[in-house]
Amino acid sequence: MEKRYPTALTIAGSDSGGCAGIQADLKTFSALGVFGASVITAVTAQNTQEVRAIETMSPAIVRQQAEAVLDDMTVDALKTGMLPTPEIIETVASVIDRYNLKNVIVDPVMVATSGARLTDSGITEAFRKYLFTRSMLITPNISEAETLSGITIQTEADFQKAAEIMIEQGCRAVLIKGGHFLKEKSTDILFSPQKKTGAVFNLTRIESKNLHGTGCTLSSSIAAYLALGRDLEDAVRLAKAYTYFAIRNGRMLITGKGYGPVNHFFNPKRMKKLKIEN
Repeated sequence: MEKRYPTALTIAGSDSGGCAGIQADLKTFSALGVFGASVITAVTAQNTQEVRAIETMSPAIVRQQAEAVLDDMTVDALKTGMLPTPEIIETVASVIDRYNLKNVIVDPVMVATSGARLTDSGITEAFRKYLFTRSMLITPNISEAETLSGITIQTEADFQKAAEIMIEQGCRAVLIKGGHFLKEKSTDILFSPQKKTGAVFNLTRIESKNLHGTGCTLSSSIAAYLALGRDLEDAVRLAKAYTYFAIRNGRMLITGKGYGPVNHFFNPKRMKKLKIEN
């Protein structure tokens, strides 16, 4: 009987420092027992302290990378990260349609941990137009949720209001990452049209300087768990736990002079094998 690995594809930017972006996504997929493929949208010259330069790929080479993977492999989940131009976002949308991709997780990365802006102007409208309706889940942090919804988030009620706006604009589900919103807790809330109130995922916040790539790790771990057959809420719960322990197990280590990475390989899983369906 022929078998294959569960496979996730990341379409994102490359981080030369290895903390975030494509590198964090592939580490996450591997740590959770999922085969990872990648499409690079931009190359960044960055380390734990700064982003020194960004070279954006052309939409044509982004498309060619994606088609090369998808013409050859079965992809069980797709995660997008840094999509630096509206043209690249439109290209990704056309790829999703052409290959009828499911389990699409959109992490609307706009600013690096160091504060450097990673996207062009016009990116917000492109997300709304091309990816909101095509994604299973969008995973903005508070700053990104404010940009995408157009409102300021100051209370937990504002989480709900921002999510409702994005759902009205076409999102099927929204996970707003609370980050430092509550000092003692790391709170993420999952909103969907099927539920009047969001599902709250609360964990004790860990004091650590090594948080570079945390958002990439969370969104790619959600994609990995979807590739493994979990439903969305279960995938989010498991991904939140995985990211929490990756932070906890990497908090005392020093990688570079700035904001270091989480520990993706604190408990690596064996690659699962799936039966190939004819």
